[in-house]
Amino acid sequence: MKWVPNVFRRRGLYDDLAEEIRLHIEERAEQLVGEGMAPEAAAREARRAFGNRTLIEERSREVWQWPTAESIRGDARLAWRQLRRSPGFAFAAVGTMALAIGANAVVFSVMNAFLLRPLDAPQPESLYQLQRGDEKIGQISYPNYLDLRDRNRSFDELAAYGVLELGFDSGKNPVSAWALETSGNYFDALRLRPYLGRFFHASDEHGDDSAPYVVLFHSFWHTHFQDDRGVIGRVVRLNGQPFTVIGVAPPEFHGTLMFFNPAFLVPIVEHPLLAGPELTERGTRFLFQTLGHLKPGVTTAQAESDLDATGAYLQATYPKDNAKMTFVLRRPNLYGDFLGDPVRAFLAGLMLLTGLILLAACANLGSLFAARAADRSREVALRLALGSSRRRILRGLFTEALMISVAGGAVGLAGSIALLRALSVWEPIPNFPIHLAVNPDAKVYAVAALLALASGLLFGAVPVGQVLRTNPYEVVKGGASARRGGRISVREALLVAQIAICAVLVTSSLVAARGLFRSLHAPFGFEIENTTVAETDLGMSGYSGDRVPALQRRMIEALQALPGVESVGLTDALPLSPNGGSSTSVFSDRTVDLRPANAAGHPVAFDVSPEYFRAAGTALLSGRTFTWHDDKTSTRVAVVNREFARKIFGSAAAALGGWFKLKDGTRIQVVGIAEDGKYGSLTEDPKLAMFLPILQWPATSTVLVARSRSGFATQAIGEAMRKALRRLDAGLPILIETRSKPLESTLFGPRIATITLGVLGIMGAMLSITGIFGMAAYSVSKRLKELGIRVALGARRQEVLRTALGRSFRMLAIGSGAGLVLGLMATKVLAFLVYEATPRDPLVLGGVVAAMALLGLAATWIPAQRALSVDPMVLLRED
Repeated sequence: MKWVPNVFRRRGLYDDLAEEIRLHIEERAEQLVGEGMAPEAAAREARRAFGNRTLIEERSREVWQWPTAESIRGDARLAWRQLRRSPGFAFAAVGTMALAIGANAVVFSVMNAFLLRPLDAPQPESLYQLQRGDEKIGQISYPNYLDLRDRNRSFDELAAYGVLELGFDSGKNPVSAWALETSGNYFDALRLRPYLGRFFHASDEHGDDSAPYVVLFHSFWHTHFQDDRGVIGRVVRLNGQPFTVIGVAPPEFHGTLMFFNPAFLVPIVEHPLLAGPELTERGTRFLFQTLGHLKPGVTTAQAESDLDATGAYLQATYPKDNAKMTFVLRRPNLYGDFLGDPVRAFLAGLMLLTGLILLAACANLGSLFAARAADRSREVALRLALGSSRRRILRGLFTEALMISVAGGAVGLAGSIALLRALSVWEPIPNFPIHLAVNPDAKVYAVAALLALASGLLFGAVPVGQVLRTNPYEVVKGGASARRGGRISVREALLVAQIAICAVLVTSSLVAARGLFRSLHAPFGFEIENTTVAETDLGMSGYSGDRVPALQRRMIEALQALPGVESVGLTDALPLSPNGGSSTSVFSDRTVDLRPANAAGHPVAFDVSPEYFRAAGTALLSGRTFTWHDDKTSTRVAVVNREFARKIFGSAAAALGGWFKLKDGTRIQVVGIAEDGKYGSLTEDPKLAMFLPILQWPATSTVLVARSRSGFATQAIGEAMRKALRRLDAGLPILIETRSKPLESTLFGPRIATITLGVLGIMGAMLSITGIFGMAAYSVSKRLKELGIRVALGARRQEVLRTALGRSFRMLAIGSGAGLVLGLMATKVLAFLVYEATPRDPLVLGGVVAAMALLGLAATWIPAQRALSVDPMVLLRED
């Protein structure tokens, strides 16, 4: 610690040291002159005998320096000067790292939000959600929830919740909004405090329809009521029923469904009033999930054993309604939501691809650093000859690499933060309150810093071998020369890896783009052009019984009377929409035992009006469509698709006029065969579908499909539809949009996959161009004299190009071939998200080959021009 007092006066100490050394050398020179030596020779001999003055000064100064901080500071100053001398290299290197670190920060932030970040609620570390067996969403009936709540000994409280779409009328413009229906103890179980007013509690529940209260989420209160504190105590109507607003939730709380932000909360005991079915039906499994805080000292294994005991009791007591009542606990994150395995697989694949981007960037920078070290070989050799240690030189190279990686990481992280903030306010799916809370947190910053440091060490280590093998005397005597031969150098191996990574990214992006193109031009089973839809639920305005079909008939007639409207149909759900169609079981007409195991198929069912097929543009292949005479008093009939006819009856001809049964024993006759289509997703296998008359199977869910004549503005048709429906019932919440709008949620995954992979493909292409260009330019610059001699001896242009760039093109071919094979293997996961995204498409294969060839030509154009413009006379005169 003796150096500590000297820290504040070391500049003077440095000057004194230099002066002492100078006086010592001069004294020795004078002594030699006195012995008869010439002054110049004496001075030279004194300096030689003293040794390397600079090295001795540097080592002597270490006595007064901070041992580590001072040397790091010196290395940083030297690295900064080196980078300032090469601004083009510095900007390219920092930009490369910024792209790679930024891409990884964005993807990791999304992964963190989906999988790692806890629910935004007090004390999330002890909060767990119940999951039944191997199911992804732990749905249980309300009576089962009550038994689990009352009989378990592991949780402080167990709360239940689910989602429900309701009509919300505050006296102004009625809207359709999503509600979180919860048990009375929900807020107490989560240990929440209201922002305004109060919450409802278990003490407010006294049976069905006993707690007509509403708690608004803060965002809905802000947008719908403009932060009006007078909203407490106001009466609003939910599905036509009066409810009292009693509170507002805290701003940071958005519910217990990750990324799904409902508008308000209502008690579950109001479910029969709002949605109809009785809560006492133990076998009915509504979307009720359960979660709560574990008691202190209780492990998850103990809690699962406790819950399994209750499950065994329920299974033994109610065997008809309960099977496999075992439970596991999990954190409330992505796995408890409505996103499935394909999305998780895509996110994992995306993280892998961005990791490949980072590796490609490291390979690129490693190659550039190796070339830079070769260019500085004389400088390194001189420093070694003057006494500098190889360790000190390597430390300087690593410092330069870390400065580049840290600067690139900072720039990339800043860009990723801006992008993530934009994503956090984005609403990707219309009509669904999806909110991607992907703002970066401490984990994201830590990962970005770790990746930046690791990357700097990785690409900074590439020229280590060159420095360790450097012979200063050989380099100073003979100069640097480019190595040639058959072996692949480290720099070339890195370039091959980089090109392979680029080929993987280009293959993936082309597969996704081709799949999306096919998705947009695939047969949907309906037509999109000139079609407008009006969606509502008559139950949201209190309609029930015979009033429902009566109003639906009037709505169809009102829209048919509008100018420009060609036909109008009605369905309870749209194919390829978020809530499109319900699945049921059907049996052959000969089946007597109607247990689920004996079902002949599980088609998706739609209740439609007579004109629906014409309005939707669904082709009827044979038979007839429905009429208004197909009501409850007539024979039950259906129109089925061709896949239904093939699987249930063997052929369309056998199906027409044939009969089948529903699970309640109802016999239905097939009167028409419609074309096949897509009903749930674009990636689904051919699916059975049946269409039933709306008068025989009435439903409050109402989607009106209006087909307009060509030449009529869709916007004008939509506004006319709105006015016509408002005249029938001004309090009915109605959403009017073009037919393509509901498809956006279905195409959301493929579009995001295509855009993301396209961006990564462009980034990979940019990295490959710089890598190939760097290697080709370096090769040409090191072999200019050889090329000049070849030109002087009469070599042709093709031979010059082959000599200068042949090795670069071989690296391009090897890397592209390896990357194409890996890309074809990696893109199989895209088939889950992008319809018909197959890597075996000839256009994809040809596109990858063409893209990599163009990248090679673009990267080698300038080096090729330089090689062809060699003037041998100028080069041979230079030495």
